[in-house]
Amino acid sequence: MEKIIKLHLEKLPEGVYLATSEDLPGLVAQGKTITETLEIARDVASKLIEARKERNQLEDLPTIADEFDYPLVISQ
Repeated sequence: MEKIIKLHLEKLPEGVYLATSEDLPGLVAQGKTITETLEIARDVASKLIEARKERNQLEDLPTIADEFDYPLVISQ
């Protein structure tokens, strides 16, 4: 079952992107592009969730609704 985690992304003065999440404390990802940052964030989230499952410390993350908005990032 897929879950949804809200991410906060910001571009740092150094030119890299930083992703964090209030939904999953400890999730911190940094990349050169938004795409790279999202890929790293997905990997970090998976590892955090797995570790919390092993310790029975996983908070219930929301399940993806049948319909939701998703920002599509494109380069021009």
